[in-house]
Formats: sequence, C-alpha cells, structure tokens
Amino acid sequence: MNTLDRLETTLRVRGGSPLEGSIPTHGAKNAALPIMAAALLAKGKVTLHRVPRITDVSVMWSLLEALGARLRNEGEGSITIDAANVALHKAPYMLVRKLAASFDLVGPLLGRFGRAEVPLPGGCVLGTRATDMHEQAFLALGCDVKNQGGYFIATAKKRRLQGADIEFRTPSVGATKNAMLAAVVADGTTTVRNAAMEPEVVDLANFLVAMGAKIKGIASDTLVIDGVNELRGVEYEIIPDRIVTGTLLLCGASTRGDVTVKRCRPDHLLALSLKLQECGAVVTSGADWLRVDATRVTGGTDILTAPFPGFATDLQPQMVSFLCTAPGNSIVEESIFNARFSYVNELARMGADVRVSMESNTAVVKGGAPLSGAPVEAPDIRAGAALVVAGLAAQGETDIIGLEYIDRGYERLEEMLSGLGGQVQRSSGITPLVEPTGLFETSAYPKTRARAQ
Repeated sequence: MNTLDRLETTLRVRGGSPLEGSIPTHGAKNAALPIMAAALLAKGKVTLHRVPRITDVSVMWSLLEALGARLRNEGEGSITIDAANVALHKAPYMLVRKLAASFDLVGPLLGRFGRAEVPLPGGCVLGTRATDMHEQAFLALGCDVKNQGGYFIATAKKRRLQGADIEFRTPSVGATKNAMLAAVVADGTTTVRNAAMEPEVVDLANFLVAMGAKIKGIASDTLVIDGVNELRGVEYEIIPDRIVTGTLLLCGASTRGDVTVKRCRPDHLLALSLKLQECGAVVTSGADWLRVDATRVTGGTDILTAPFPGFATDLQPQMVSFLCTAPGNSIVEESIFNARFSYVNELARMGADVRVSMESNTAVVKGGAPLSGAPVEAPDIRAGAALVVAGLAAQGETDIIGLEYIDRGYERLEEMLSGLGGQVQRSSGITPLVEPTGLFETSAYPKTRARAQ
C-alpha cells in the first residue's frame, strides 16, 4: 500500500487525568514546507535541521522528487535537498491535492524556469482559499497568469521576472511567501507592502537571506527585496512549531495540569499566553520554554483570530475545546477562514455547548459542563487536535477517527502526550504514516515527566 494513501486510523484518548511535566516541541510545519520548496532556487545542496516528521513533509518530499530533486534523510530530523537535476516546472495533481502548501512551489518554479504549472491548492477544507493575491503578485512581477484545466499557470513575459511594487489588501501568508520566493531572483527591486508577519514567513525570509538573498524589513509589514542572479546551498535549522507548542499547552490547561514545553519560542505565543492568563492560568516563560499551570481556571475569555501577532487561527479550535472546560461564557470570532467551525458538531457529541453563527463566523461557548468521551471524527488537522484537547478533559474514552489528519501536522502526538502522563494510543496499533525515505525512524519523545527548570 502507498503510505501516502493509507486508510483512516483511530486515536483513542482516555481523559480525566491532569497532564504534568515537560516535553520538547518539534520544528514548524508551516516553516519547513515553504523552505523545502525554496530549496529549488539553490545552486548547491541545502541541509535542513529540525524538520518535523509529519505526513505534510512527506508529501512535499515526494513533490520535490517528482520534479527531479534528490532528497536524503540525514537522521535526527535533518534532510538534504539537491535540486541540481530539477527540469520540470509542472507539479503532479495527485500529490498537490493532498497539501495546500504545495502552492508554495509556484514562486520557486517561476524564479528558476520563468514558468510554473501547479494545481489549485488542496489540503484541509477550511473555507475559501483564494489565489487572487498570488495572481496580483505574479502579474506585478511581469507574468501572464491563467487558470486552465484545474492548474494555476504563470509565465514570465521576459527572461527574468521584473521587480515591482506590490501592496496586498490584507496580510496574506501564502501570497507574501510566493512574492518573496519569486522576487529574490527577479531583475531589480521589489517592495511588498502589507506583508504577513507570521514567524513562519520570517523564517522563510531568513532562510532566503542565508542562501544569499537581499531582503530588508524582515518581520515588518514592508519588505524590500533586491533581486540577485542566483542563490547558494546552505545549512539551516527550522524554527519551533508554535501551533504544536500551543496545542500541548492547551492539552495541559484543559486537564487542569501543569505543562512546560521546551525548545520553543515564547515570543511567538504571546496572544495565547495572555488569553490563558485571562482565564486564571499561571503562565511563565524563559528563553526557550513556556509553562502553563492551569490547576486553577477561573473563567473563560473572548477570542478574535487575526494575523500575527494576533491570536492564531490554527489555535482557535484547540482554544474552543479548552474554553468548553472553563466556567462561564466565551465568544470566539474567526476572521481568517470561513469554514473553520466544522468541528463543533463533534464537540457537541462530547457534551459541549457551542453555538455557531454562520453569518458572523462567531461561536458562543457555554463552558464548565463536564465533557464525556464519545466517538468523533476529525475534519482537518487543527480540528483533530481540538478533539484531542477535549478528549483529555473528558470522562471516559474518546475515539477520534481521522488520525491521518493529525499526523499531517503533529509528530507522534500520542507519544508527546504520553510523556506528560496522558493515556493516548493508536487503537489500530499502526505506526504514523511514513514516506519511502524513512523520515520517521525513531521516537523523539521518551516517556519522561521531568520539569524543565
């Protein structure tokens, strides 16, 4: 059986016990994927460290190989990418359909070949995934753009892309990434205004600079990019995954536990830390660790998802699960995706009281009622994580169908939670989805509950 097409497996969670201890987080999925795509621009080998062992990385690995790149697993979360033999500018549909981040290939392919053909984005169904701001960027850089036969096709009018002024109507992570990836090898200077400032976008910019790109204004909403003739190979470490860090902290908070996440970036989670404090949890941090002591939760809070540094949309489902356990009412407004609340019906099966208004894309959470274990189904990555958060807080067993979604963004989540004392297992006994290179060879999460500080 092709491991990328494995049938659904189930995660079984027995709740009712507080999580305690410390655990390291892994590298960021949403940084690793565009950085892997950016390796197509390198004249030389790229070695990446702290690459998460998840199925989304497996799909990107297979996409790069399908284009002609050679990839090698170096062990301990490190991989090498050699794009010297890449000769194709068209990405295969059967792989792209599995991964929204496959659209990150458009910029590098345009920069390298002056043409890119990539199927329209796949991945989780969270609502409308518009490509209009991507098109805006590519048109400004001197491309003809069209959608034909389910493919997004961009072709440079001249031998090289041309520097341009680009101003997005709203910060777009995907469009900012693609604009950067194309502009770093364009002829002249490109200015990107109202750029996304997410840590993963910053990490991509820092990676490109390490390869020889010239980018000013990194971590601000205005990027100035002077195009260069070529980029070199480099060795680089991916930033920690802030969404995994936040998920682990919310797992601890929902069980009224005391959890420390190590090897993380507390400055990437200020919005979450503030909201947990508003709920009565005690949040402390150091240079590379973040601790939440939720032994006393006094109430709920209101949430509005927003671009960074606002509250991350990818933590909204997990936060809602936690708020279901907090006394009082909370209001959660989703401003990024228009179909992000698809998991709420599953929470209702566990006894949660969450009312969603489709008109305002808002959920009212009446918290404090006990949750009970139930069979539920994960509709996407973060919704799956939210059901884990709820399952850990619930009495009894929760069977979560759709573990393949969770495996797309979390590296052996059951092992991380078991290291904190959680009772979580794959009921089928099947190991995580793997790709042919053996990216998932060993466990990085020994069962330990030692305190970090």
